[in-house]
Amino acid sequence: MGNRDALRLPVVALGAEHLVMGHLMCRNVLTYKAPPNTEGYDLICIHPTQPSRVVRIQVKSRYQTDCDRAFPVNEKSFGKFDYLIVVFMNIGNFYAKIGQGGGRRVPEFFTLPREFIEQHHYRPKSGFQKLRTRGLDLALYRDDLGFERIANDLGIPYPARHGSTMN
Repeated sequence: MGNRDALRLPVVALGAEHLVMGHLMCRNVLTYKAPPNTEGYDLICIHPTQPSRVVRIQVKSRYQTDCDRAFPVNEKSFGKFDYLIVVFMNIGNFYAKIGQGGGRRVPEFFTLPREFIEQHHYRPKSGFQKLRTRGLDLALYRDDLGFERIANDLGIPYPARHGSTMN
């Protein structure tokens, strides 16, 4: 399937950004969409009481459950984000034979620090630069564990009633 034949789902891609925003906000991280076409990042996170602390996030998404678990990322953007969150939306199988649907699953989030992206970045002699996640141990970056990294960088304690010892 050539790139010009690729299925584009802008609503699903925008949904990935909003899902990330919602998860971070549930963790008490103020999260805002960057202005459209801001180069290198999509979301801005700040501490709710110390707005001078900022974390910039680039969001990448893949809608296919049966994708190769890789996503494009250009080394020119490395200095422009602090974290890259890849969202595997898992809305269904798209590479199976026509008529063989299925594959719908809960979205998966991986909050990858810029240093991790730089270390595992793949730059072929020709073609798109990317990060291949298949075969990498991403357990420490998955879902809430990844979101917690951003909250910790901003110095945001887990929301709790004063005096509570709940985790």
